[in-house]
Amino acid sequence: MGIEPNTAEISSNVGSRNENDLFKQLRARNKGYVENFSSGELTAPARQEIAIVTCMDSRVNPLDIFQFQLGDIKVIRNAGGRVTDDVLRSLILATHFLAVKDVLVMHHTDCALAFKSEDDVLKGLPVQIQESTTKQQFLAMPYPDLALRADVKAVASCKLIPETVSAYGILYDVRTGLFARVI
Repeated sequence: MGIEPNTAEISSNVGSRNENDLFKQLRARNKGYVENFSSGELTAPARQEIAIVTCMDSRVNPLDIFQFQLGDIKVIRNAGGRVTDDVLRSLILATHFLAVKDVLVMHHTDCALAFKSEDDVLKGLPVQIQESTTKQQFLAMPYPDLALRADVKAVASCKLIPETVSAYGILYDVRTGLFARVI
């Protein structure tokens, strides 16, 4: 079942960009992508049997960093590259259904959550959010090395991920493009 072009979108009225301009730009970019599209025959399993949990930072692109191709690995992203319950859910499924045998938790230098407390992050948000947010955890990393170790431990100790799956922690340097194994 495919997606027909020009189908109605769900409107949210969130943000400052004109919605019509946004989707016009997205359709134009998608048209160029579709003209050269050659990935329709890829299968869901990760050919390299690797999943990378990393940050949503746009400077961090695991496919480019390690010269993988589309279909080679699974990439799970969130703010800070933190291992949350939802990340564990994705890894459980990836290890059982998508051929993942190695998990890399990849944090990076110059992360907006690094060397900050939860209070520091909260104070950086607009006042109305500060006043209404009481239960939201942002998973700040006052000690990034400890956060990376805790994230790898969360993967390694998850009882629903097969014991044969290996978990590693790496740090990517956004200034040099190099990575270092931490764990």
